[in-house]
Amino acid sequence: MARVAFIGLGAMGYPMAGHLVSQGHEVTVFNRTLATAERWQQEFAGHVALTPAQAAEGAEFVMCCVGNDDDLRSVTVGEQGAFSAMSAGSIFVDHTTASAQVARELGAEAQLRGFEFLDAPVSGGQLGAQNGVLTIMVGGAQGAYQRAEPILQCYARMQRLMGEIGSGQLTKMVNQICIGGLLQGLSEALHFAQSAGLDAEAAMEVISKGAAQSWQLENRYQTMLAGEFDFGFAVEWMRKDFSIVFDEARRNGARLPVTALVDQFYADVEAMGGARWDTSSLLARLQVKP
Repeated sequence: MARVAFIGLGAMGYPMAGHLVSQGHEVTVFNRTLATAERWQQEFAGHVALTPAQAAEGAEFVMCCVGNDDDLRSVTVGEQGAFSAMSAGSIFVDHTTASAQVARELGAEAQLRGFEFLDAPVSGGQLGAQNGVLTIMVGGAQGAYQRAEPILQCYARMQRLMGEIGSGQLTKMVNQICIGGLLQGLSEALHFAQSAGLDAEAAMEVISKGAAQSWQLENRYQTMLAGEFDFGFAVEWMRKDFSIVFDEARRNGARLPVTALVDQFYADVEAMGGARWDTSSLLARLQVKP
């Protein structure tokens, strides 16, 4: 059993912290909205802290899943941030989808303070977090990763060390680039099938067993055909992730013409009122008559 802190109880962090308790760890949580932390405590019987520093005090591992770079800086090096209370030799594991730049920045700060930092963004969505089957992409030192691996396994089915600090975030960017292109292709395929008078559901069942198979196809085509988008990973969240991707691409020289186009299509979806729709809502944009 380990003493673990978890900072950030959003759609992902809430069930992830719960899995740590169910695996026998002693867990203290912090969330900006205290009522959410108290609800989590009633459900999982962990401890609630009033500040990130209070949560991190005495913890062997401090896990974090917040919104963006600024949120991450706030709960780590801001006033009453977790870094001020972390013990020498402890490990901070950041599950936020953030920039590689902030990961490197906080990794250097952690080293100065005598503890380890891992950037470890996740993929699998809220359902993956609830079912404990996330994929985790990790950047950091081999020794720190090996120590943290049993903790990560509480809510992951796949985790891998990708390289030095920042590599986890870079791999998550690769993930988001793939998802955007896949969803646009799936949306166009469904739209074409409907326009051609095909049974679109039957078409998806057939091609899902061939080279066109993907997680997005198998898990999203039915809700897309039903026009159901009020769930899942929000369009505005994907656009936030894309902005991180584009910033990094400007630094490394990568050319991302399709991703840039899909980002503009998501802007169209936002203009339709779909900022909180699932990313599969790209189909709705195609169904609007010109």
